[in-house]
Amino acid sequence: MASLTVENYLKATLQLVIATGSEWVSTGQLAAILGVTPGTVTSMFKTLSDAELAVYKPYSGVSLTAAGRTLAMRVLRRHRLIELFLVRTLNLSWDQVHEEAERMEHAVSETLIDRIDEYLGNPATDPHGDPIPSADGEMRNAASVAAAIPLSECVPPMRVKVVRVVNQQPEFLRFLSDHGMELGTSAQVEQNSNAAGIITLKIGKRQVSLGQPAAAHLMVEIRD
Repeated sequence: MASLTVENYLKATLQLVIATGSEWVSTGQLAAILGVTPGTVTSMFKTLSDAELAVYKPYSGVSLTAAGRTLAMRVLRRHRLIELFLVRTLNLSWDQVHEEAERMEHAVSETLIDRIDEYLGNPATDPHGDPIPSADGEMRNAASVAAAIPLSECVPPMRVKVVRVVNQQPEFLRFLSDHGMELGTSAQVEQNSNAAGIITLKIGKRQVSLGQPAAAHLMVEIRD
């Protein structure tokens, strides 16, 4: 059984692979994500390589092996299903579930996760719109996720629907909730000013403005 630390590194590596589209993840990238020193990451890269969970190349970083990717996908599946379970059954808000899932994902069995998946109706996405891997390691709803674009790239008078939040820091999620910008929210882009660095939306009868960097963390579908 892989240790908690190994699972965390594998999951973070897989998330970077998915986000960047590159099979190789550098020491600096992973150090920034995990909040550790590059030296610590290099040591773990060597551990993953010795366990045949990754291929390590100095100055290039690591690439997950088939076994490493499979284990990373299982951890990611556990995390996202636990988040959704906590939201649906215990009514936790989407800004509360990440840390709880971080702790629980290492303790639950695959049997329990499969039962949770079945209980929830084999959901496609977690509370933040991230796709949930199936038991065989395939990403559900992958096509829809790939089709979504950052809100920062939208121009008036586009109508959009929020489908995913990339920045899952609790403060940012609470800001979105306070301004009625949760998943499924429909809005019309009224302004996207590069000069001011602000994008303004109309949500129902209200106007909401946010900076372009924040808008880049909101993935949306274009509506007819």
